[in-house]
Amino acid sequence: MKKLLVTACFIGVSAVLTAQQKPNVIVVLADDIGIGDVSYYRKMHSDAIIVETPALDQLAKEGMVFTDAHSPAALCAPSRYAIMTGNNCYRSYAPWGVWGAYQPSPIGPDQLTLGKLMKSAGYRTAFFGKWGFGMDFFRKDDPTKIYVAPRKHIELDVDIRQIAGKGPIQNGFDYSLTFPAGIQNVPYAVYENEKWMPLTPNSEIGYISQENMTKLGVKLDKDEGLGDTAWDPHNMGPLLVNKALDFIENSTEDQPFFMYYCSLAVHLPHTPSRELNAVKIAETTPSHHLDLVKELDVQMAMLIETLKKKGIYENTIILFTSDNGGLLRKETISSGHQSNDIYRGGKNQAYEGGQRVPFIASWPGKIKAGTMSKVPVLGLDVLGTLAAITNQEIAENQAYDSANLLPILLGENSKEVHPYLMNQSGTGREVMIVEDGYKLIIAFDKKDKTDTTRKPIALFNLKENSEENERQNLIHNPNYKSKVKHLFSTYNETRAAGTKTKI
Repeated sequence: MKKLLVTACFIGVSAVLTAQQKPNVIVVLADDIGIGDVSYYRKMHSDAIIVETPALDQLAKEGMVFTDAHSPAALCAPSRYAIMTGNNCYRSYAPWGVWGAYQPSPIGPDQLTLGKLMKSAGYRTAFFGKWGFGMDFFRKDDPTKIYVAPRKHIELDVDIRQIAGKGPIQNGFDYSLTFPAGIQNVPYAVYENEKWMPLTPNSEIGYISQENMTKLGVKLDKDEGLGDTAWDPHNMGPLLVNKALDFIENSTEDQPFFMYYCSLAVHLPHTPSRELNAVKIAETTPSHHLDLVKELDVQMAMLIETLKKKGIYENTIILFTSDNGGLLRKETISSGHQSNDIYRGGKNQAYEGGQRVPFIASWPGKIKAGTMSKVPVLGLDVLGTLAAITNQEIAENQAYDSANLLPILLGENSKEVHPYLMNQSGTGREVMIVEDGYKLIIAFDKKDKTDTTRKPIALFNLKENSEENERQNLIHNPNYKSKVKHLFSTYNETRAAGTKTKI
């Protein structure tokens, strides 16, 4: 990686930053939170609010809300790679996602990450929560060799007592509390500074089976496998947030901190805590899914409350977004709650509901309260924005697709930051390109391992048909033949040439 140039290179911004202490920065990446899960957003289109999110709503009122924000993918692993590096998903070796904690990381050793960026600016950096893509573990029978995940469901030949490499520390984080695959998959264990952190004094490394989890009222979302014998996902959200509070409380005035807080909520299994911060959580909403939406909001309230008690809230930037769109859960939908607001589809899908997400930015005294932006943005724009905030110039071969949102946040302009948006769905292997409100969905041939066989399958004018009503699919309308051709060729040419997608 080329060395970052730490210079006051952003006109109009450097003067703001040199006259004050560097701001602390907290980036919150929620898991499976749709735009309609945040009641502030939902109230833009409906008065029927099933679950209120008062902490997030207050954060929105005190800062800026983006109404056209998107995750890099409609599925978590590829999105997390993109947000961490500022690169579109297709720039990794596994463009459709790295799904197992035991698989090779998509982040190269010379690649810029959020942690490395902020560390180079003099910040104490910390990672909390779900890592969500591959890392290294040693083999159980040979501690000198990295475990290579075979194609089988139950993996017992891996030593999960420590992260061997490609984890938070190697990616620029001074401190980490890591759940390699969140709460949904192996290893079912927590790592503090990449060492296994026993959950109880009697914890051992053992086999986590569905039979044992059933006794706790837990249905595993993925595989059985190795983990901490005291594993109970009901307790993981409270553990995560309280460790983050400890980090804030132990921060010092002589060094600003950067916290990347990747929540476990609201991914399956839906296992809300009984109570958090003296607030009852479980069984207080129409579904356990929505219980976790409530729990996430309580976590946000706890973070903000601790910042205020510490006296540093006014000098802290908070960015909140999600890794993909919201879940389509029957019990939640039947209650009247719409996780993806007015938008079609949900997580894993190419429609807007799959990747249109909340994006809230708060910086007291700098970002004007109660403001809103309609500029189309992506979650991977976080890196470019933090580079601007810390007056760092990103090397040409890094963060190809991450735009700088700081001028928008400071109210200096409202210009577009991307000539067009490019992102993707999930297991369906579809990609989307949006330009001037026209969205083309392109399907990849799943049998073609080279990802070169592609076909346009849908065209929507989001300005007139934001709900993507299928009757207004323009793909076969002869009047839009040139639009389809233009968007299709733009996508193909951009990807083939490795062209940057930021202005």
